[in-house]
Amino acid sequence: MSNLNRINAINAIASIHAPEPETAQPVNLDFYAEDVFNTDVMREYLPKAAAEKLLATINNGAPLDPAIAADVAHAMKHWALERRATHFTHWFQSLTGSTAEKHDAFLEPQGARAIMAFSGKNLIVGEPDASSFPSGGLRCTFEARGYTAWDPTSPAFIKRHGNGATLCIPTAFCSYTGEALDTKTPLLRSMQALSVSIKRMMKCFNRPEEKVSITLGPEQEYFLIDKNFYLQRPDLVQTGRTVFGAPPPKHQQLEDHYFGSIRMRILNFMNEVEKELWKLGIPAKTRHNEVAPAQFELAPMFEELNLAVDHNMLVMEVLRQVADRNGLVCLLHEKPFAGINGSGKHNNWAVAYGNHNLLNPGNDPHQNAIFLTLLTAIIAAVDTHGDLLRATVTGAGNDHRLGANEAPPAIISMYLGDQLSDVIDQLENGAPTSSRQPGAMRIGVDTLPPLPRDATDRNRTSPFAFTGNKFEFRAPGSSQSCAAPNTVLNTIVAEAVDNLCDELEKLPAADFNTGLQKLLQKTIRAHKRIIFNGDGYTDAWKQEAARRGLPNAATTMEAIRCLTAPANVAMFEKYGVFNARELESRYEIFLEEYHRKIKIEGEIALEMAASMILPVAAAEYGRAARSLSAAKEAGLTAGIEGLTRTAQELGDSLDELNGKIAALKKALGGCHEEIIAAMTDLRTTVDRLERQVADECWPLPKYREMLFVY
Repeated sequence: MSNLNRINAINAIASIHAPEPETAQPVNLDFYAEDVFNTDVMREYLPKAAAEKLLATINNGAPLDPAIAADVAHAMKHWALERRATHFTHWFQSLTGSTAEKHDAFLEPQGARAIMAFSGKNLIVGEPDASSFPSGGLRCTFEARGYTAWDPTSPAFIKRHGNGATLCIPTAFCSYTGEALDTKTPLLRSMQALSVSIKRMMKCFNRPEEKVSITLGPEQEYFLIDKNFYLQRPDLVQTGRTVFGAPPPKHQQLEDHYFGSIRMRILNFMNEVEKELWKLGIPAKTRHNEVAPAQFELAPMFEELNLAVDHNMLVMEVLRQVADRNGLVCLLHEKPFAGINGSGKHNNWAVAYGNHNLLNPGNDPHQNAIFLTLLTAIIAAVDTHGDLLRATVTGAGNDHRLGANEAPPAIISMYLGDQLSDVIDQLENGAPTSSRQPGAMRIGVDTLPPLPRDATDRNRTSPFAFTGNKFEFRAPGSSQSCAAPNTVLNTIVAEAVDNLCDELEKLPAADFNTGLQKLLQKTIRAHKRIIFNGDGYTDAWKQEAARRGLPNAATTMEAIRCLTAPANVAMFEKYGVFNARELESRYEIFLEEYHRKIKIEGEIALEMAASMILPVAAAEYGRAARSLSAAKEAGLTAGIEGLTRTAQELGDSLDELNGKIAALKKALGGCHEEIIAAMTDLRTTVDRLERQVADECWPLPKYREMLFVY
């Protein structure tokens, strides 16, 4: 498609009409999960004995029996071929933060003929090599063999494309020496560790052993802009964010976009997204306009953690693909537009034992000893390892977002709400005797019923908030995988639970309740500094957090240092989640990725300023100078003062622009701090020029267009 200028782009977008609505049809969800090799499909396509063994692994964590691999592979192939699949791929999540796949055909020549074949070995293990993926020193290029290993707990699925399809098999990715080269493997290890610790805790309360389920509901925020604008913004194409752009007079300050009526073009896009997700068995539930113009949110229902992480990676892929089909571009960068809200991913985490959510306080949380024990463990975990949680959400994009008035601050704290805070206060000072009852909200209109009041409010400024029956970690960025935050969260909670169990297991049965109360009191007193129910955006909180000794890692470079701290390495090794080399590799990868992204942003800013902005600014200055000269030659006096001021201001900006381009060029040879400072300085001048240069001459789509014309 040719690169339209801004005015033509606006006209082209204005001519887009939403498709005519189809004739209303009865709702039919027969297609839900039709592209998933799920439990029902397994029972239909597999021999009964093989199906029972595979389901025991999936549902109960039983070791996988390799003997069933051939049966499973045959069933998967049969099912996939019926859905026009010609290829299969081991779908994995590399340390780039995205998914990866290498397609192999089922095709197997046999003389002059060919058959479609797929063996048990093809299913269980793959060797994608993948030597160019970041490994942080875990493997060298000359010995770069990597292996993918089938994850039976996450069902295979079909990706459709045109007239064909591909069978996708979720897998782990590891090196020749068995070290994790992906995000899934440590996540699965951490889930196993937390499961063991929770069972140990429940044994202290004499509960029979049941399955531990860790669940996740990740809310996904994103921006949509028209593709015509996107293709004219080299910064968006190269980095996902605008390195230049003056804020428009109206952006989000009226808050009129939030939960507003959804435009028909966007609603059609959302309908198509949901249909694609439902086919993949992804329970997309909620959609709405977010606070910033052109910003939206999609929220699914809760699922088992490993599956929810896989599904969120697919959600991001589907959002981008469907946007492209609709002439839109989905921006998942944490801060694509300066001065307005960025996008996050709210990580809603909970733990269940059997069919009981252990984070459900019930009607009388002060009497729920198991709930209070787990809550106390989580308080201790987040206080002890808040630096690790912060490290999991690092990145050049999220550095722009955290603490920017629409996201939680970089200081990790916990919000519990009035009811639980009151119970914790009682527990600290003695045995809790009551729980504040939420009661009902009276709205003051007779025709409206009284509404039950939740046990806790929501605090948008808290990074880690209790929201009724789960904890919501609000710091992850919109483009980030949920795997790393949950890997750390599972591990630190496992450690905290075990620390409590070490003491509980020593208590005689007759003294258990008294001993439990004293242990929880002691733990809360040691870690209550992490609890903060107030406004996390205020300067007063920053000062108070410093007084409490809470870390405040404002940037990626500060945040990732804790990954290789000896105490943290020892904890991860104890629980078998990471070894020292794996942690060192993550540190190196985060460091290198951050530097590369900053360098790319600096280089595109330099290129745009020199090749797009400077010529326009010079031309505008020339026009102003010629107008001034012509007016003087004509002997005019009216307008001379204005033309002189305009030419002078443009000239000053032009000189400034030249100087700042030179400064950025020099900074690109230095460290990331110098590049960021030079880019920020250059942006000030470019954004001022955007308001000085004639609108029809400005070469870049403006915020007022990208955010409102779609």
